[in-house]
Amino acid sequence: MSILAIIEIICVGLVTGTITSLIGASGVTVVVPALTLLFGINSHLAIGTSLLVDVITSIAVSIDYIKHKNVRLQASIWITVGSIIGAQLGSHRAGIISDTKLSCIFAIMLIISGISTLRKKNNSFDPNKGVHFKSKLAQMLALLGLGFGIGIISGLVGAGGGVMVLLTIIFILHYPMHQAVGTSTVIMAITALSSLLGYARQGNVDWK
Repeated sequence: MSILAIIEIICVGLVTGTITSLIGASGVTVVVPALTLLFGINSHLAIGTSLLVDVITSIAVSIDYIKHKNVRLQASIWITVGSIIGAQLGSHRAGIISDTKLSCIFAIMLIISGISTLRKKNNSFDPNKGVHFKSKLAQMLALLGLGFGIGIISGLVGAGGGVMVLLTIIFILHYPMHQAVGTSTVIMAITALSSLLGYARQGNVDWK
């Protein structure tokens, strides 16, 4: 491996770690394009390897949040359960579609993510204006369903769902920001791990 390639990998790692530590987001939008464009890796292998990076990065970041007691998994357990199941289904589906189709799906995800970011860039949000449920059962079902959807996306295109989980925690569970980021990072690690296992079974992870 050339010195330039090593420098590129280090830069990608730094950007990914920064994104995860600040907002608990997946580094898939950085890692996958880097692996496919710079190193010529196919989409399945790039996404599987990106999930491995997500698991390692989010666990490392989660440790710090846990030390500062900014992780609350009790109320958010249903997001986690849903995301684990969804991630298995998503990764299975990803394994049976062509590399070209998976690349197109990933590109669409990037476009939607970019548009969403631009639209929300100048908009502040108030957790107190979030969703309120009449019963605990309704809240549980909503969290389970959202977690399931997030898991499918994670399994399909490798996005750990950090931002989606973060928004769910803020607007449904009304956690303070630091606890929301910490909790979403832990859930992202679990979701990414479930997706990673799915990709690993198909041989789509570069462990090197």
